[in-house]
Amino acid sequence: MSVSRPGVEAERERGRASRSTVPRRAHATIAARPADDDPVGRLLEQSARRLADLAPLRFSRMAVSPFAFLRGADLLMAHDLMASPSTDLVVQLCGDAHLKNFGLFASPERRLVFDVNDFDETAPGPFEWDLKRLVASLSIAADLGGLDESRRTRLVRECVDAYRSSMERFATMNQLDVWYASLDVANVFRDLGGFFTDAAKRSVEDLMGGVRTQSTRSKFGDLIERTPDGPRIRLNPPRMVPLRDLGPLADQCRETVDAVLEGYRDSLVSDRRFLLDQFRVVDVARLVVGVGSVGTEGYAVLLTGRDDDDPFFLQIKEARGSVLASADDSASDPGDRVVRGQRLMQATPDAFLGWYRGRGDRGFYVRQLYDRKASVDVERLGAKQLATYGRVCAWVLARAHARSGTAAMIAGYLGGGDSFTRVLGEFAEAYRVQNLADYRALVAAVDDGRVRIVPSA
Repeated sequence: MSVSRPGVEAERERGRASRSTVPRRAHATIAARPADDDPVGRLLEQSARRLADLAPLRFSRMAVSPFAFLRGADLLMAHDLMASPSTDLVVQLCGDAHLKNFGLFASPERRLVFDVNDFDETAPGPFEWDLKRLVASLSIAADLGGLDESRRTRLVRECVDAYRSSMERFATMNQLDVWYASLDVANVFRDLGGFFTDAAKRSVEDLMGGVRTQSTRSKFGDLIERTPDGPRIRLNPPRMVPLRDLGPLADQCRETVDAVLEGYRDSLVSDRRFLLDQFRVVDVARLVVGVGSVGTEGYAVLLTGRDDDDPFFLQIKEARGSVLASADDSASDPGDRVVRGQRLMQATPDAFLGWYRGRGDRGFYVRQLYDRKASVDVERLGAKQLATYGRVCAWVLARAHARSGTAAMIAGYLGGGDSFTRVLGEFAEAYRVQNLADYRALVAAVDDGRVRIVPSA
């Protein structure tokens, strides 16, 4: 059965027509918040629905810098985006597309690729929500790097222009070519051909080359200790605490992990189930990673294969409703939502990615932990490297959005000039100011005792 679809030009025209409903100029500003808005109160309310003992750690990490605050304050930005004018050009969103949520990892084919790498907040929504979070994070990172407003704006415009030109390119490609497009670090010149200048391609190769040699074995060496009973997870609080060191919570956590592993198996295809069955669980630890996800349940599970020298780690993460509350994901399990979003957006999803729904509305998803994975230290990038990194992230985000099948409509809305580029330059600077004000409110709340932190975190 064939389905009749409009041609590329018709889809471009639909995108251009969307400007009459939401002019591109409307994206320059942030919707005004209520006069009595309390951003810290909203974050405290969110933390109250998480593991209470980890709340001080979460706020400690957020208080480190305005960029760290942005990472943990995805709820605030989601509310701001939803209150602002939005297009009807819907894609599968990452939902939290800041600079640190892009990274390197090994594909199932054992290639090192660069892609979006965090989908806790994934949901369908207007394409510009992801792009706005990306450019806001770029402006904040540039400010922390000492760049003045003119240079910050130039970086943001280059990033948006890379997204625009990449989306234009994807609009002309066959859908299968879009679906299989990836940024393969080993073949960066081939994958970036036609998108960036030769100088930019050389910068990308330099940027990525430094992490190519970080192997699974070297990563696992930091996580495992040898004991008379075999390999065990090394104690490294607060990040990694084996259940044997967790005290009264250990039995409850182990019960959760056993249920997730047993139920999650059914979400895998048959060959992955067969492979998983060749490993046995030898240890479990509570795992606390990142900033925004601190306070949700998370575990590292150590398994071994043929013998003790064949280690394998799975990561279990609790999935909750997306902060993009306007998304219609009420009919899906939270873990299923995350897995579907990752599979839609990533060019090479984890071979062991799956999900499980527990009692009530509790959901979890499972993936490999540290499978040759590395992220770029954004805070240490110079102006030229930050510009290059912003363009690479923009390409990846455009490719992820194009997989939703709306590339031509988005390209039509963006247009061939720099109108949208200039508008998002203004938005990024405005949101940098808003984020800084929210960050200072958190710091003040810490100082007056309203928010507790862990000073050494």
